[in-house]
Amino acid sequence: MFVALLVGMLVTLAASALVVNASANYVHHAESARLNDSGRYALAIITQAVRQAAFVNWDASGVPPATVPETSANIGGLDAASVSRTANGIDEPLAGAVNGSDVLALRYAGSGAPDADGSVLNCAGFGVAAAGSEAQRGWSIFYVAVGGDGEPELRCKYKSAHGWGADAVVRGVDSFQVLYGIDTDTPADGIPNRYLNAGAVNTLDGDLVLEGATAAMRAQDLNRKTWWKRVVTVEVGLLLHGEAHSRPDGEPAQYDLLGAAYAASAAGNDQGVRISERLLPEGQRRRVRRVFETSIALRNAGGA
Repeated sequence: MFVALLVGMLVTLAASALVVNASANYVHHAESARLNDSGRYALAIITQAVRQAAFVNWDASGVPPATVPETSANIGGLDAASVSRTANGIDEPLAGAVNGSDVLALRYAGSGAPDADGSVLNCAGFGVAAAGSEAQRGWSIFYVAVGGDGEPELRCKYKSAHGWGADAVVRGVDSFQVLYGIDTDTPADGIPNRYLNAGAVNTLDGDLVLEGATAAMRAQDLNRKTWWKRVVTVEVGLLLHGEAHSRPDGEPAQYDLLGAAYAASAAGNDQGVRISERLLPEGQRRRVRRVFETSIALRNAGGA
């Protein structure tokens, strides 16, 4: 009888181990599939927004306001920052970005008047009507913020007729990183010669010699000369994670966004391009993770 009980207990333990292992594998594969879908979806939304950046409706009568040289650039960004839902554009950036995540801001003139015709959409999928002035251009702003459940999420911020809004694109974001391909040739040939983060682009702008007797005139001259109007491609890196305990036991991993070579050279001064699980809180480890990257060429000139 004791032998039978012992054998039964061993069989039960073996079966339980198989069930636990099968359950862990199921969670791992389910979360991996979800991350693949989420990552592809996020990159598709960002790609669509970038390709629409600087859109101008040349069929409209008169000179489109977005083509005036004094108009601000149609693309911009921030390094290791976040933004609030209600602030104007990317003004008033917030510190404490999730793992040094970046902000990507895109603008376009829209199409259709007085109502949008649906050919130009913001990142939330709403149509943007033709802009009658520079300030009326549409916005698509991507940034990372922590949701109500404590999970960081990639959000899309946009401006509607009723004010600013922001919607979540995907949740479980460890880092969102952006590089900008700058055409430094004169005359410009549309081919990127340097890839810089937002801080480096702003540093180049800070070194420009501006002309003008007043601050307003110098601001207009900055809009004419800004390096943001030389952006021809955008590199995007996104690291997503799954639910807790969605990865089998193992050594903490390291993830490089925007390529291992860039992460190795810039990890010290571009926060968030290299994420090590060893440095994450205990509750954020042992999660399945995926890096998603893409390079997007602007279809329209970055500025006048």
